[in-house]
Amino acid sequence: MASSSSSSAPDDTSYVEMEKRDNDATLIGRHCELTYCNQLDFLPFFCQSCKKTFCLDHRTEDAHRCANRGAWAARRREAQLSRPSAGDGRRMRDLVSQKPCAATDCKTTIGTSLVPGVHCAVCNHDYCLKHRLREEHDCQSKIPVGARPADVADKTRSAFAKLRAWGTAKKEQASRVLPKAKPTTASARVVAVNNLKKTAKGDAKLPPEKRVYVYVEAEAETTKARNYKGEFFYSKDWVIGRVLDAAARSLQVENVNNQSSDERDKLRVFHVEGGRVLEFNEKVGSALVSGNTIVLLRGVGPPPDLIEM
Repeated sequence: MASSSSSSAPDDTSYVEMEKRDNDATLIGRHCELTYCNQLDFLPFFCQSCKKTFCLDHRTEDAHRCANRGAWAARRREAQLSRPSAGDGRRMRDLVSQKPCAATDCKTTIGTSLVPGVHCAVCNHDYCLKHRLREEHDCQSKIPVGARPADVADKTRSAFAKLRAWGTAKKEQASRVLPKAKPTTASARVVAVNNLKKTAKGDAKLPPEKRVYVYVEAEAETTKARNYKGEFFYSKDWVIGRVLDAAARSLQVENVNNQSSDERDKLRVFHVEGGRVLEFNEKVGSALVSGNTIVLLRGVGPPPDLIEM
């Protein structure tokens, strides 16, 4: 006798009763499609994974060793994920829109269902109901969001004027000791560098390919030696700060850069060909070439910030 089931299988299983799919199955029955069973069942079950019909005993995927095990569960999971849930996305929108009131010392959270918040078109801020009026949140003293402060434009326009004034002042300060530039023609520079290499002093252990030969001078009033000029070579891997220390020792110039924080007491390296004060952390190989002239100056200071916010 064929086995039967009087109760329906739940909808959340991989198998369903045939009466739900085909009303004729209860009239003639169906044979179990398991190879060694083949039992006639008048209430057969349909496997939603392998699409075959089985009896009550072999209705589950494990019982009939389903060849496509898990296919029904995967389809069901994909369908659940693709179906939007009630209120989907509302919580995220609420969190994004929530913000504190822009009024000073106000801790009210706006953008919620109870406190919607009011936007001020003048200062471009959002406020709670208590501070929604311009008089309440001091609108005139606030800088609108996204607006550029008026004084920044003035500072920007005066930046180049400030740079020109600084350059003029530096030239006036350095004019008392700045030497004339060396020959500018290619042939003259080659001859000058070759002569410089013969007389320049430095570390004899330094490989020739790493040497940068320069003329070094200092203010006469800052040196104790009679001769305040020299010809030296330094490693292109050195920084300008190290060159300054070595040149100050060679020319007997008092160096208190590590002892004083006052720029009027500090030494700086002025590059004659470049017409600028070199920074301490600049590399010799990138700032100088053989044949250049550098001058040790005191009290000229570093280049100022052009725009002080």
